[in-house]
Amino acid sequence: MYTEELIEIKDIDSYPNNLPSIDYKAFADDLNKIRNEISTDLSEKDFKHLKKIERWGRVCTLLGYSTSWIVPNPISAFLISQGNITRWAMTTHHIIHKGYDKVPNIPERYTSKKYAVGIRRFIDWFDWILPEAWNHEHNILHHYYTGEVSDPDLVEKSMDIVRKSKIPAFFKYIAILFFMSTWKLSYYAPNTLWILQQTKRKSKKNREVMEKIPAGTYPGSKLLIPFSKGSGEFLLKCVLPYFLARFVLIPALFLPLGKTAAVFVLINSILAEIITNLHSFLIIVPNHAGDDVYRYDTGITDPAEFYVRQVAGSVNYNCGNDITDFFHGWLNYQIEHHLFPDLPLLKYQEYQGKIKEICQKHHVPYIQENVFKRFSKLLKIMVGKTDMKKTSTIPRKARA
Repeated sequence: MYTEELIEIKDIDSYPNNLPSIDYKAFADDLNKIRNEISTDLSEKDFKHLKKIERWGRVCTLLGYSTSWIVPNPISAFLISQGNITRWAMTTHHIIHKGYDKVPNIPERYTSKKYAVGIRRFIDWFDWILPEAWNHEHNILHHYYTGEVSDPDLVEKSMDIVRKSKIPAFFKYIAILFFMSTWKLSYYAPNTLWILQQTKRKSKKNREVMEKIPAGTYPGSKLLIPFSKGSGEFLLKCVLPYFLARFVLIPALFLPLGKTAAVFVLINSILAEIITNLHSFLIIVPNHAGDDVYRYDTGITDPAEFYVRQVAGSVNYNCGNDITDFFHGWLNYQIEHHLFPDLPLLKYQEYQGKIKEICQKHHVPYIQENVFKRFSKLLKIMVGKTDMKKTSTIPRKARA
């Protein structure tokens, strides 16, 4: 639930509401009842389920690398990539969100206080992205400013220059494809670190930092420039450790099988990195974009308004079983995850149907479509063919 910053709206009439008629209090009450039901339903079953999904990811990684020395091939690369996606989107994502902190008898290393913290970064989630930077950018800014100008993942804002550009659409799509293939290194890692640096350095509130970022830019790009302010930290903490481990150390382990084997592992590792970028982009970015998804120009005034915005500003994909969910990175429950970020994987699967019924009961727009349909809608937003819906939810004082 939203806890960080509530906004006091003074001029209510200046915030038009384009959503259906919603009883905010009744909607919030129903969701809170479900939340309480879920809290009492947490058990060791949730941890066992997490361990199963974690094992699936490790098996993918093992199979990928154990075959990668034979010949460069997309199957080995995909398996390595799926292991990477599992560590990021399924285990790290939900553990850092405190999804397992309240599960009975949970080992301490699977709690948000220990997982990927300090030296455990190299054990739990070793990637281009610094865990504490991603935790701040994603868990705080994205989740609690969803769809606002302060949301670092608001596609319509970050792609503003491309959207307004007069260049042919073909070249826009080529640029997007390149960006998709590299986005963890070229966008996510530097952007999350830059935002964390600014927040620490200037001791400013998150909203102040984010609102000063011009549309059509991502400030983390500054860290990609050698010798620029903060670029040294990016190089030493994000780029070099992962590059040396993934593309030097791991291929070198296969040298006893011959130089050719090591080169093949390197090639498959590079292919796996590209696939990871493409796959993660496909399942992450469409979650909050489309001409049927809402964005907001104002802050919220209470938790009920937060609930409405999270549903109307998010999108689910097909879901309902472990295999489907595994290949969607469990990001196919985005609505439920944005309502209740601190739940185990299994609980989203078990309670998605009930939450959808509550949304439909209260006429809160609930979108669920095939991921490729959502990706198509995302592309149209990115190149400027369509626009997201804009609205303000009804402030608390206007509901009396």
